[in-house]
Amino acid sequence: MSIVITAFEKSPDGGKGLARDTRVRWALEEVGQPYDVRYVSFQGMKQSDHLCRHPFGQIPTFEDNGLCLFESGSIIFHLAERHGTLLPTDANARARAITWMFAALNTVEPPILDLSVAKFQEGQQPWAADRLPIVVDRIRARFQQLSARLGDSEWLDGAFSAGDLLMVSVLLRAKPSGILAEFPTLDAYVARGEARPAYQRAFAAQLAVNAA
Repeated sequence: MSIVITAFEKSPDGGKGLARDTRVRWALEEVGQPYDVRYVSFQGMKQSDHLCRHPFGQIPTFEDNGLCLFESGSIIFHLAERHGTLLPTDANARARAITWMFAALNTVEPPILDLSVAKFQEGQQPWAADRLPIVVDRIRARFQQLSARLGDSEWLDGAFSAGDLLMVSVLLRAKPSGILAEFPTLDAYVARGEARPAYQRAFAAQLAVNAA
């Protein structure tokens, strides 16, 4: 039985690769595992057969030989653990790579997501114009810290790892706003991630569905 993931029937971003199924596709390509995709509509995401896989009615989910997971970070961690190419073998390096996975999802991604909320869900509120610069400043502060840490290194800690995969995926969400381009070190880091053949295959797969 092959791996099955779920993805948007039509992604809200129109195929730009920002939906979280793309990062799972990327991980699967990096570890060389074939997979099938079950496409779900927004209405279908709230139906019981999907909710039994993802209790919060979101995507992606992951199924493999009786195992069902949700949350992209958890899925990628499982793939990295199971297939051994996205985490270092050295125990300390492995722990650091896992730390970067958590940092991407818990420290860097929240302010980026908050920008979307401020623009699209709260944009009509009378206080929106005052809040938006605060949100943008929070993103810039995080990016300054991350850029300083990355420096001239190719990846976050030695060889490319699941930490880089998640960090690049998170930073990509800041690309449309133009904020990422303000930080050349991070912009180049993301470009290196996008240039990886596994990312190119993952991106092309999700784009083909959304461009149809």
